[in-house]
Amino acid sequence: MELSPKQQIVEAVKSSQNILILTHRNPDGDAVGSLVAFSLVLQKLGKTPVMVCSDAISAVFSYLSIDKVTTELKGKRDFIISLDISQTPAEKFLYKVEDSHINFIVTPHSGEFSPEMVSFPGGRFKFDLIIVLDSTDLERLGKSYDDNSDLFYETLIVNIDHHAGNDHFGKINLVDLTATSTAEILVSVFEALSKDTSLLTEEVATALLTGIITDTNSFQNQNTTPKSLTVAAQLVAANANQQEIIRRIYKTRTLPTLRLWGRVLSNIHDETNYRFVWSQVRKEDFIATAAAAAAADGVVDELLKTTSGVDFVLLLAEQEDGTHGSRAVWRRVLTSPKLLNSLAAADTLWLLVLSLIHLTQQ
Repeated sequence: MELSPKQQIVEAVKSSQNILILTHRNPDGDAVGSLVAFSLVLQKLGKTPVMVCSDAISAVFSYLSIDKVTTELKGKRDFIISLDISQTPAEKFLYKVEDSHINFIVTPHSGEFSPEMVSFPGGRFKFDLIIVLDSTDLERLGKSYDDNSDLFYETLIVNIDHHAGNDHFGKINLVDLTATSTAEILVSVFEALSKDTSLLTEEVATALLTGIITDTNSFQNQNTTPKSLTVAAQLVAANANQQEIIRRIYKTRTLPTLRLWGRVLSNIHDETNYRFVWSQVRKEDFIATAAAAAAADGVVDELLKTTSGVDFVLLLAEQEDGTHGSRAVWRRVLTSPKLLNSLAAADTLWLLVLSLIHLTQQ
């Protein structure tokens, strides 16, 4: 009988040692919580995980083990020393280990070698398995994928996600559209990984509950399901620190963030006939307030939650490279997947993220 995706994941993890875990750029709470939780579980299973996210993670999530997340691919890999012998053929090659040094000795057939003939191309990373979390496609991983695309074609990929637009890019795909978050899916995956000993430590449970709380807006969104509440209760029973999550995510704002929010709110535009409000924040605003780019995210959600008569909120934010990213949230589910796909959007039921190369004031 064919194994289910969950069973295939269990077998893939058991047969692997060096495991790369990634999530999408501009990571939200579900991405961060899922990433950290999976890494902790793999460590408990005696594996060697490496966590990567192309963008820096917000300090809001500093109560999780985000200090171990890198923005660039790191891990065990070959170190290659390449010698160009196209003009000067080599006659023989040997190496010696002397005083904690490895000396490579190459004898030319004729002529001589020069330092300019030596290069150091990057060797292949020694990962047995790649696990991609909360990402609809590989492109959403950003430079982690763009700079290492060969690795993704050569290594077994596990794809775990809950978004309707998922490309099923993995060799193993666990995509559950009924789940409120990727973190919710991982609870059952972790149970399958170890039936004898619970992997839901306090730290793992807190990371997973972070994902569920942020993707359901603390169980206030319409995507909240009875199952998500049941899973959350299970995590709280495993000592997940719910109060710390709420305090950090919903009740703590830095002064730079508040200053940036003030600029966003002072520039708000109200399209009453369309139940729509929008604002913009420029690169100069980030510099003047000393706020990180991620600080703009929360104001969009806050506007939708606290503004009556509004179903759609859009924030246009200028990036460091001069392009404009946008974040939008709405109360009702969009019913046109073709529209989202045509916009090359990374979407959930509640969030649309676009990259706008050209933007005018018109």
